[in-house]
Amino acid sequence: MTSFAFRLLFLLLLPAFVSAQPWLKLHEKAIVVDTHNDVLSGVVLHGMNIETDLTGKTHSDLARFRKGGVDVQVFSIFCDDRYGKGSAFNKALEEIDSLYAIAARNPDKMQIVTDPKGLEAAVRDHKLAAMMGVEGGHMIEDDMDYLDSLFKRGVRYMTLTWNNSTSWATSARDETSHAWTVTPYGLTDKGRRIVQRMNELGMLVDLSHVGEKTFWDAINTTTKPVLVSHSSVYALCPVFRNLKDDQIKAIGKNGGVIQVNFYSGFLDSNYMKRQQAFTARHKRELDSLTALDTPGYAINEYFSHTYPREANELRPPLSLLIDHIDYIVKLIGADHVGLGSDFDGIESAPQELDDVSCYPVITRELEKRGYSKEDIFKILGGNFIRVLKANMR
Repeated sequence: MTSFAFRLLFLLLLPAFVSAQPWLKLHEKAIVVDTHNDVLSGVVLHGMNIETDLTGKTHSDLARFRKGGVDVQVFSIFCDDRYGKGSAFNKALEEIDSLYAIAARNPDKMQIVTDPKGLEAAVRDHKLAAMMGVEGGHMIEDDMDYLDSLFKRGVRYMTLTWNNSTSWATSARDETSHAWTVTPYGLTDKGRRIVQRMNELGMLVDLSHVGEKTFWDAINTTTKPVLVSHSSVYALCPVFRNLKDDQIKAIGKNGGVIQVNFYSGFLDSNYMKRQQAFTARHKRELDSLTALDTPGYAINEYFSHTYPREANELRPPLSLLIDHIDYIVKLIGADHVGLGSDFDGIESAPQELDDVSCYPVITRELEKRGYSKEDIFKILGGNFIRVLKANMR
């Protein structure tokens, strides 16, 4: 083909190409919010630098946030149950310090924000609006003053529990574990006071990870809309971390928002079986890691990075993520769902969602399913911003 013929063919096909991808323009116009990313605890504190290209090593770095059109990222402040009194709060401060340091080194690329006004200013200036949420109430070490301190440092949500319970709230894992014998389940009087204090401060009450009894106690205590920062739908994938229909309806009635988790194991009911078969093929390594008391999430990450081809074959289709969004929308409406990826805290996400640069494919799929521009804007970020504003009044 001559160069003239090629140019002519390109010009003829260009309008069809552009018109076939309106979702890209839609994605660019939306304020895209992800309410849960674990890159601070999972990567930064292990010596990696998100200011550099970490493609193939992590889900996240600053350049890929921009490529994916991410406008607002809530960074998780997290430590697991190996940290407790005397160590968990300091771990939180260490991670907060690391985020402030990254922002200070990159004032042209990102900005720490703590309220809707700051968020809007950062988006207007084309900077990543960086927010913080504490994952696990154990990080306040049963001390209400620590809760206030974290709010002053910029934390704007806290999950009442991680997988481990606190002295004042029981987790989903513990409430569903036959080995758990401590009663009563749910929030204690102190737990209710903590929820009330979060309402007073303007800190979002995050109900990811909490047990059902804790969920209902919190819903009946809070006076503000709740956040579920990274959970999915139990009816589609019945695991302890997902929300049942009555919980979803209660969040709708409360005015809150459910940020759907991207983890394959929370989207695909068959994923865990495939994963177990995968790790069983490498039994010697599995036994060694188990003998060292390696946390389950760290074992999964090890196998994913060590055997990437096998791990990739386990991933479900992207359509399953959209199914979870669809389910919530059909149950309580498009005003109550968003995105909470859990990137860099999970070893597997659906096909096409390889890292934070891939968010536009979600917009593409939502448009394919017939969502209006207004509803897509709500799902991508508008719903979280509404709940943030409601909590900070």
